[in-house]
Amino acid sequence: MLILVTGSSKGIGRDLCEEFLSRGHIVVGCSRGQSDLLHDNYEHFSCDVSDESSVIRMVRKIGKTHGGIDVLINNAGVASMNHILSTPISSVKKLLDTNIIGTTLFSREVAKLMMRKKIQGKIINFTTVASALSLEGEAIYASSKAAVQKFTQVAAKEFAPFGITVNCIGPNPIKTDLIKAVPSEKIEKLLDSQAIKRLGKTKDVINVVDFFINQSSNFITAQTIYLGGVHD
Repeated sequence: MLILVTGSSKGIGRDLCEEFLSRGHIVVGCSRGQSDLLHDNYEHFSCDVSDESSVIRMVRKIGKTHGGIDVLINNAGVASMNHILSTPISSVKKLLDTNIIGTTLFSREVAKLMMRKKIQGKIINFTTVASALSLEGEAIYASSKAAVQKFTQVAAKEFAPFGITVNCIGPNPIKTDLIKAVPSEKIEKLLDSQAIKRLGKTKDVINVVDFFINQSSNFITAQTIYLGGVHD
């Protein structure tokens, strides 16, 4: 099985790559920069996920080299935790470019490849509990990820005739670079709003990914699973 993970140089993306490589899968990753992950079954691309031509070239090259993509994990994402009144438009554009445009471009191009190769593929997108909880200070981040959820639902309908499922994971805070600048009191307040009051772990995310990509889950699509007992 070939698995494509965006935003694979660090954090959850890096952990996902290492996990699936350890299981013997072929993994392709991408990030804006290089990666120091070295493995015979790993290939890395330097790619801005919001750059249409770069994404098209990357997916076409994967198709020519490997023949197809079985699973796409749209992990690449950025966050901005500012009050609306102090949020510059440059930050808004950066979030939308990565979180919305990046997810859209990779989903579109990979789905085309899956369709051509007649692969019953799996696409997994990432949202956040910040959307479900409408967290203060995260208006643009939460909005961009809410858009990813709606994109997931519509894409699931449009791709279903081709045997492609599209689902979404909403992690709670996990110790990555994405939350290291968040004040501890804010993290504690967020955890207190969960049913299970602890930080998430990468293995929690992997568990949901495994569920979505299992062939027994071919009837599961357009769904969002939040971690920690958070819900809309």
